Amino acid sequence: MPYTFAEDAQDAIDLHIIASQSLDDWLASQDAAVGEWVRQNDFSGNLGQTLLVPASGDRNIIALAGYGTAFKRARTHFPLASAASKLPSGTYHIASGLPEDVAETECLGWLLSGYKFDRYKQKSDKTVSLVPPQAVDPDKVTIMAEAEAMIRDLVNTPASDMSPVDLASAAAELAEAHGAEFSTIVGDDLLDQNFPLIHTVGRASATPPRLIDMRWGQNGPKLTLVGKGVCFDTGGLNLKPGSSMGLMKKDMGGAAHVLGIARMIMAMKLPVQLRVLIPAVENSVSSASFRPGDILDSRKGLTVENNNTDAEGRLVLADALALASEDKPDLILSMATLTGAARVAVGSDIAPYYTDDDDDAQALFASGARVDDPVWRLPFHEGYETKIEPENADLDNAPSGGFAGSITAALFLRRFVSNARYVHFDIFAWQSANAPARPRGGVGTGARAVFGALPTLLKL
Repeated sequence: MPYTFAEDAQDAIDLHIIASQSLDDWLASQDAAVGEWVRQNDFSGNLGQTLLVPASGDRNIIALAGYGTAFKRARTHFPLASAASKLPSGTYHIASGLPEDVAETECLGWLLSGYKFDRYKQKSDKTVSLVPPQAVDPDKVTIMAEAEAMIRDLVNTPASDMSPVDLASAAAELAEAHGAEFSTIVGDDLLDQNFPLIHTVGRASATPPRLIDMRWGQNGPKLTLVGKGVCFDTGGLNLKPGSSMGLMKKDMGGAAHVLGIARMIMAMKLPVQLRVLIPAVENSVSSASFRPGDILDSRKGLTVENNNTDAEGRLVLADALALASEDKPDLILSMATLTGAARVAVGSDIAPYYTDDDDDAQALFASGARVDDPVWRLPFHEGYETKIEPENADLDNAPSGGFAGSITAALFLRRFVSNARYVHFDIFAWQSANAPARPRGGVGTGARAVFGALPTLLKL
C-alpha cells in the first residue's frame, strides 16, 4: 500500500491536527509568522483542509490538517483521512491534536487513504508515511488495513477475473501464506459428497461450482466462518434486468469478508481453531439451469421449494452451514450479500446481523461502535417462520408478500444450523460514492466489528 507507517520520527514533518474551534488556541502558541501564513492561506481547520507552513529560523516545516467540527466528524468515517489524502509525499509525525480514543481508527484510515483499485490502470507513485502515536500498535493496524484492502480487491475484481476458480485461488494463496490447510470439492464431486444445493445453483455455469474449505489453528475455541461466494449472479432463469446486474460481481462479497476476517485472525495468531467455508458458484443461464418450482434436496435433508432462482445465495449457504454444524464449533458466523431488503432497512453503511444470543449481540454492537464499523441487530422473528414453510416442501427460498425479506432469509439459513451459536450478517460490501479512505467500489462492512468482538464472542 502506498500509505504506510514509519518507525523513525527524526526527519518526519510534524503534523498538527486542528479542529475548527481549536485553531485560535493553537495559533496563540505559535510565532507570528505561522499565524500570518495561516491567515494568508485561509486555513480555518475545516475538515479535510491541509496546509504546509514553510520553515523559518529555527522552526522546521510543519503540516496542518483540518479536523472540522464534532458535527462533521460524526458524519464521516475516518475524518483524518480526508486530509491525509491531500498531503504531498513524505513522512509525517502527529505532533498534536489527535484524540487518543480514536487514534487507532484514524491511523487505519490514514493507511486506507492510499487504497486504489489499480489492477487495470497505471499505479500512482505517491508515497505517504506516518509515524503512529505510541498508543497505536502499528502491526495490528497494518494487518487490518491489509485485510480491508484484500476485501476491496476481491470485490472490485470483475467476474471475468474472479470466477469460482479465481476465488478458490485467492483463498489458497491466503492459506499458503499462513500455513493453513486448504481443499476444494469441485463439480459433480459435490453430488457424490452430498452438497446438492451448491451443485444445483452452479451447474449451469461453464465454470464448475465448488466448496472451498480452509482450516487453521490447533488449539482454542472452534470458529467457523461461512461466506457466500456467488461470483456472478445473473438471477438464473428469473433473470435480473440489466440495471440490477451491473454490481453482481460483488455477490461474492461475503466470501471476501470471511477471508478478510480469517487473514486478521491468522496474522494476529489468535488462539482459535478456525475453519472457513465458501460455496463458490456462478448463477448462470443455460439448459442446465435450475428452475422456478423445482423442489431441491439439501445436505441436511430438508427439501426446498425454489420459487425464485435469484434467491440462490441462501441455497448455497445452506449446504455449507449444514457442513459447518457437523463439526460442532463454538460459533458459526456467516456473511453474505444476501438481500435488498437489508439495504432498505438500514442502508448501505450499516451491516445488519442476526443472533439469538444477547451477549453476542451486545459484543458485536460495542465492537462496531469502537472501531467505526457500524452494525445493527435485526431479529430472528419467530412469527415469520410460517412465511418460509410452503405447502410442497420443508422450506421456501423466496416467500411471497415482499415484506421482511432479510429476516425470512436469515430464518431460512438458521434452519440449517445446529450444534453451535450462530450469527448471520446480511451485508452490502459496496461504497456507492467516494469518501475519505473509502473510494467508490468494494468496501468492508462488518469485518472489523467481527474481528474486534472475537475476544468476547469466543472468551479468548
